[in-house]
Amino acid sequence: YDGAQHDAVRQQLELYQVYEQRQRQLEIAATALPEVQSALEGALLRCQQAEQTLAMEQEKLAQLEADIEMLTERVVEFQAREQEVARQRAIERRASEQLIVAQQDLRAMDSLRTRREKLEAAREAKRQEKALYEELRVAFGKNGIPAMIIESAIPELEAGANRILSRMTDGRMQITMTTQREKLSGGMAETLDIQIADELGTRSYEMYSGGEAFRINFAIRVALSQLLARRAGAHLRTLFLDEGFGTQDEDGRNKLIEAITTIQDDFSLILVITHIDELRDSFPVHITLSKTGEGSRIRVH
Repeated sequence: YDGAQHDAVRQQLELYQVYEQRQRQLEIAATALPEVQSALEGALLRCQQAEQTLAMEQEKLAQLEADIEMLTERVVEFQAREQEVARQRAIERRASEQLIVAQQDLRAMDSLRTRREKLEAAREAKRQEKALYEELRVAFGKNGIPAMIIESAIPELEAGANRILSRMTDGRMQITMTTQREKLSGGMAETLDIQIADELGTRSYEMYSGGEAFRINFAIRVALSQLLARRAGAHLRTLFLDEGFGTQDEDGRNKLIEAITTIQDDFSLILVITHIDELRDSFPVHITLSKTGEGSRIRVH
């Protein structure tokens, strides 16, 4: 008995058992191979289908992701547009408010324009009225119609006054009236200067006083009264002389009485009021007023 050979044979036998086992497995596998191949082909087909499905799903997923990205962008755009809409609505509201204010302003302006037109029309009417009144003011002012009337009346007044004054002074005094005077700054000024000429020369009216001034005043006043009466188309019938004789000397009073007597034919009645007996006795008819305890009495003689 060889132990080593026995071990070798045993090992060889174990090796053959392994081969035998593998042979059986191989036979089993060979038997199951068609089914396995069929299952493999089915699995490959399913795998291919699964891959196709996966590819399609991946495409869908990519499309969905693209759609999601696009929707995200649209959401952002929508939010931006929504904000813009809100901003534009706020602008519209403000514009609407401004439009209402502008319309109110336009209505107010229309009202003001209408009022302005009325005021301008009224101003134009007032301007024309003012121009008319200005013309009337100038016309009736000292340089207008009164000046023309005075200018036209001066020669007649001067002649009448000189006629009366000449009687009272034996032709010694003569009145000259001027309506214009040269100004120091140049040009002419409207005035009424009365110059009286006598044996001492020509002097202004203000330089005379007392009896001479009374004679001048008397002559001018009587001549003016007669002139106004003629201009009014009436005849001056009555002349009142109230005092003023006290400043006259005897010769002056005589000249005054003579002047009154000279012009008495121009009047129906001349009344001389005086307290001077000598003067009273110069007139033919006297009206005496006296005071008594029973009141005032009038006597005509």
